[in-house]
Amino acid sequence: MREVSYKPGFQVKTGISVSKEDYLKAILEAESEGRTVISATLAHWLEVSPPAVSMALRRLKRDGFVEVRADGVVRLTAKGHEAAYRTALRHHLIERMLSEMFGMPWYEVHDEAERLEHAVSPAFEALLMKKLGEKGTCPHGNAVLPESEKKRKRHGVRPLAEVAEGTDCTVTSLYERDEKLLRFLNQTGIEPGGAVRVVQRNYDQTMAIETAAGHFTIGPAAAEKVRVKRARGGGNGAGHGR
Repeated sequence: MREVSYKPGFQVKTGISVSKEDYLKAILEAESEGRTVISATLAHWLEVSPPAVSMALRRLKRDGFVEVRADGVVRLTAKGHEAAYRTALRHHLIERMLSEMFGMPWYEVHDEAERLEHAVSPAFEALLMKKLGEKGTCPHGNAVLPESEKKRKRHGVRPLAEVAEGTDCTVTSLYERDEKLLRFLNQTGIEPGGAVRVVQRNYDQTMAIETAAGHFTIGPAAAEKVRVKRARGGGNGAGHGR
């Protein structure tokens, strides 16, 4: 995938609507996670109807932002990739600003950044870039673009749902596009950089865990959204327990 770096003085092209930016960012993030993007992917990701996706893709294709192959796979053009990355970068910078500069709780910043990312001017974006930089992680432990599962596992990172009993882990990142999930994880003491121990794996795929906040039971859907790495000197191994 082509890398796009920050270019000082870059002026965001006017005329790109909020809706277009949302679609382009969704395509880029899905591709970064290793997904094959089709209309159904976007309908699920953006919670819109299939007809709405079809209409949006026709406009994006007309304007040179995407290509739609005969098999239905959607790919960003160079123009679309750059526009999408700009939106993703603004989102990343705003999340960090809200957390690092204003102290907003990490489980609240994503939705706020979703609203603000479309309103940031190039001048303010440049100031945020100068202050925060492009390479840091957001409050959820993620870079500007998410990594694919394959790349995460090469770095020893895997979903909490795959960790064996008796393993001590450090949380590396969280799925950030579900505010209810983030609030739930916060209540259980699961947060980026925090410690979590898998005490027991239950027959119904729930897990008994221990964090600094106490003992909890977490279901498989939530555990799949938590990325962890085995803690140094931690017990057992982060092996596949399923």
